[in-house]
Amino acid sequence: MNNLIYLVPLLPLIGFLINGLGRKHLSKPLIATIGSGTILLSFIISIVLFFDIKATGGKVITAFTFINADAFKIDFSFQLDNLSSLFLLIITGIGFLIHLYSAAYMDEEKPDHYARYFAYLNLFVFSMLLLVMGANYVIMYIGWEGVALCSYLLIGFWFKNDNYNYAANKAFIMNRVGDLGFVLAIFWLLTKTGTVSFNELFTDATLAKLSTTDITAITLLLFIGGASKSAQIPLYTWLPDAMAGPTPISALIHAATMVTAGIYMIARSNILYSMSEVTQHIIAILGIATAFFSATIAIKQNDIKKVLAYSTVSQLGYMFLALGVGAYTGAVFHVMTHAFFKALLFLGAGSVIYALHHEQDIRNMGGLKKKMPITHLTFLLACLAIAGIPPFSGFFSKDEILAVAFAKNPIYWVLGVATSILTAFYMFRLYATTFLGKYRGTDEQAKHIHESPKTMTIPLIILAVFSVIAGFVGVPTVLGGSHQLHQYLSPVLSAEKVFHLEHSTEYMLMGITVALAVIAIFYAINKYSKKPELNEPSGLGKILANKWYVDELYDAIIVKPVLALGSFLKNIIEKSGIDALVNNVGTFVQYAARQLRLVQTGQVAGYIMMMVLAIVVFVLLWFYDASILKLIGKLFY
Repeated sequence: MNNLIYLVPLLPLIGFLINGLGRKHLSKPLIATIGSGTILLSFIISIVLFFDIKATGGKVITAFTFINADAFKIDFSFQLDNLSSLFLLIITGIGFLIHLYSAAYMDEEKPDHYARYFAYLNLFVFSMLLLVMGANYVIMYIGWEGVALCSYLLIGFWFKNDNYNYAANKAFIMNRVGDLGFVLAIFWLLTKTGTVSFNELFTDATLAKLSTTDITAITLLLFIGGASKSAQIPLYTWLPDAMAGPTPISALIHAATMVTAGIYMIARSNILYSMSEVTQHIIAILGIATAFFSATIAIKQNDIKKVLAYSTVSQLGYMFLALGVGAYTGAVFHVMTHAFFKALLFLGAGSVIYALHHEQDIRNMGGLKKKMPITHLTFLLACLAIAGIPPFSGFFSKDEILAVAFAKNPIYWVLGVATSILTAFYMFRLYATTFLGKYRGTDEQAKHIHESPKTMTIPLIILAVFSVIAGFVGVPTVLGGSHQLHQYLSPVLSAEKVFHLEHSTEYMLMGITVALAVIAIFYAINKYSKKPELNEPSGLGKILANKWYVDELYDAIIVKPVLALGSFLKNIIEKSGIDALVNNVGTFVQYAARQLRLVQTGQVAGYIMMMVLAIVVFVLLWFYDASILKLIGKLFY
């Protein structure tokens, strides 16, 4: 069984090496088979490990000693328990479907670029697996950085487009801001406790070494890392720009891998976070602020992928709200359900873009329901799931978060419900504008619209099934369930706070949320199926369409001053200062050499005189004595 654990991350790494090194020699079918097959094998092994862990419990497997210093030792080890095994299923399962989908979606690429794409994709999955399997913060951080690197490579996959390169750079740089916090937290833990291993760190004896200030500082630093990776205010603006990458990459980043890293890290560290109310309050406030703020932006976006991008930021805000109020299971539950319906939404959007020859503006769509029946139906199911309509998966996970938020602070609940209404509205605005009404392109374009190939529709169908049924693993007791997911995760999420609400209160909260979401859905369908927004927005709509001008604000107060400082350091400090100093040293040496050579007159008598004077000076220096100094004094003074 231990060898199987190693194979889970090793197989995607092998796929990366084969496709990467053989990209100029392999055929497209073989490239897709290798890329997808390695992930499928990892998924099968993950299923075996899931049931083994469920039966026997978690385990830590050490491969070798990674760092062995005088004060501490860090092993390269994997921790397979209830939490990591669940994430393995999500990453490898959805990762395989995205690989399968990519085989057809990226078919227009040249073979070497096709292989490069699958190599990056395999490396991305390997890095994410390393992140969730690591038994300590250092191994987690290696995967953390690997995911960031792969996101940079994949967002900028079409590197000949400067805008895509800018988006890739933006994602990479903003993640570095958060990573600094993560690194500082690791050093802080090593300094205070001498360990970063989860099994050693999360014990009473080790935690006793940390003061309240230590815990608050460490958890805040870790949260900064999580906020950048999982796109929370103020480090969220990279995620919508990540749409520059191919659509399957958007699905992978937004659904099952990179953006869930922050949630996983905090859930894994739940014992630490439960000891700092200050950090939890900050997480909850920023989480609900991110959820509501990004939802307002989404209602006026016209790029099909941008709507889904801001939707992802909003849903991540819900997850951080859950973490902030101590509902760790609710956060992980929403990660799982969100992975299914958000992957489905992005792949559905990719199917539409593929059919419309890379058109992404929903104002140029419409009436696709009859032309693309499978894409339409699966996309509709995903919209119902994300809107929180029962019995779809999003209803159960979102309801759990809102219920705990209400018990913690009713203001959180009010903002959460407002965000839920906006979510239902903008998702069905997107659905109605894209699939209902009449097609707004030319008749010639309409003739070429067709359903996507089976390699793209089969993943849509599978994801649609799970978008419908996945929520049933977390049916609450108020609805007659036993919340199997909570029972499964309880050994790891031991610090979870339990809030008890009256059943009547829970029914009321559910009823209000669902009723308002349904009203928003019918309003959006009725309005946008008949008269979609085709003109450029004005007034408040223009502000929302321009994303509250946050990017422009960041450019004004951060980017431009930093670039100006860089220009000053380059042109003044470096060129006029450092370079000038170095260059003038050379100039001085050349000048001194030119002057010194004038001494070379060619007259032997002059050379003999200089030699004798030099000998006298050296003798005086060598035989330093007070009598000599007195003699010199009498001669010259």
